[in-house]
Amino acid sequence: MSNSDVFYTNLYIDGAWKDGASGERFDVLNPATEEVIASVASAEIADADAALNAAEAAMGAWNAKKPRERSEILRKAWELMSARLEDFARLITLENGKAGNDARGEAAYAAEFFRWFAEEAVRTDGLLTHAPASGARIMVQHKPAGIAVLVTPWNYPAAMGTRKIAPALAAGCPVIIKPARETPLTMQALMPLLEEAGVPKGMVNVLPTKSSGAIVDHLLHDPRVRVISFTGSTQVGRKLLHGAADQVLKPAMELGGNAPLIVFEDADLDVAVEGAMLAKMRNLGEACTAANRFYIHESVADAFAEKFTAAMAKLKLGNGLDPDVDVGPLVNAETRDKVAHFVRDAVEKGAEVLLGGEAPDGPGFYYPPTVMRNVPDNADCTCDEIFGPVAALQTFSDTEEVIRRANDTEYGLVAYVFTEDMKRGLQVCERLEYGMVGLNRGLVSDPAAPFGGVKQSGLGREGGHEGMLEFMETQYISASW
Repeated sequence: MSNSDVFYTNLYIDGAWKDGASGERFDVLNPATEEVIASVASAEIADADAALNAAEAAMGAWNAKKPRERSEILRKAWELMSARLEDFARLITLENGKAGNDARGEAAYAAEFFRWFAEEAVRTDGLLTHAPASGARIMVQHKPAGIAVLVTPWNYPAAMGTRKIAPALAAGCPVIIKPARETPLTMQALMPLLEEAGVPKGMVNVLPTKSSGAIVDHLLHDPRVRVISFTGSTQVGRKLLHGAADQVLKPAMELGGNAPLIVFEDADLDVAVEGAMLAKMRNLGEACTAANRFYIHESVADAFAEKFTAAMAKLKLGNGLDPDVDVGPLVNAETRDKVAHFVRDAVEKGAEVLLGGEAPDGPGFYYPPTVMRNVPDNADCTCDEIFGPVAALQTFSDTEEVIRRANDTEYGLVAYVFTEDMKRGLQVCERLEYGMVGLNRGLVSDPAAPFGGVKQSGLGREGGHEGMLEFMETQYISASW
């Protein structure tokens, strides 16, 4: 950490920095050193009410702005953030741990949501048609849903916030954002930038807290709140859906994943390895989109394992602030210990470790790039998200078998398929029970595309045109003239 680092550590309510009603604070750690970076104000119920009042007061004037005016403000936010990517990348590394290149990639991805939704803000298209039976005119328009509560995770402290803030503002909704306790500093640092871009006070409020459950539950039971947008675990998502049911809130849920990565016998192995590295090691594997189960056709399993292990072995482990480092620490001790458990469990059940497999001595929450093969189907890592830099390789013999195994999970966020036969590839993609599929690609996330899953992986979509509609209600007017 440099003496020049400046952190915003208070609550952000109605365009002002506040200590919080109780005066309590909590520490944010650097995962690479386990040192305290900053002490952050912890929001309480009174602070949540103040944020609600501010959001309610701000909404009318924001909605009165022309779509182009809202668009230009979002465009300015993209320009400002793009000019400060290095600053945001450093902050992401400090509180999250990810390596520099990963952090810069996230910062650029986060900024792009402002540009995309600046363009979408002027495209709230409606409909005018003639009812065939009644003869009436059918008029359809989309209106802002109301105050939105945004709950974001620690693995993408910038992008998971902008992916929600930008469409909400484009749609006309004020927001109250509750960042993860591990990584609140990045979201707080975004607030002066939004002010400079022209976002009015009260439209975006940030409530870091060590009482997440109580604060979010209180917000969800206020009748002024109309949307809950959450990214995180399926377990927490279920609880939030229960809370949202009392007020019949509009939910947008991006939940857990258990992504299969399938390599067919005719795949270009160099392309497959490159895609697998992206799908597995982006953000150290701490992503709901991370490849979790590797299904490699038995005829190319040895060749793929050799090439993939060699690529993983080239990655350098260390503090993400070091420009030569490829793999930083995991976010906290709990995450590191869970990853270590998955490896031990798989080995006890017959898996072979080809690379890594042992956490280094501290300080820092490090776990090395690890490759295992012959991982049995009953290993814990095939049923749960690994959320770390561990690849579990398995084999398959025919298409029907691998489709069945890939779909044999309660999750349905993303899958990856590698084959040179595009006809077969598209046939397999259509039969996979996933909201997204990467075909000969290890990266599916794009602000212009609808991101989201099926089954226990969520409800609704973020990004694309659909992302803004999550913050809007459809109104139909029946008229005759």
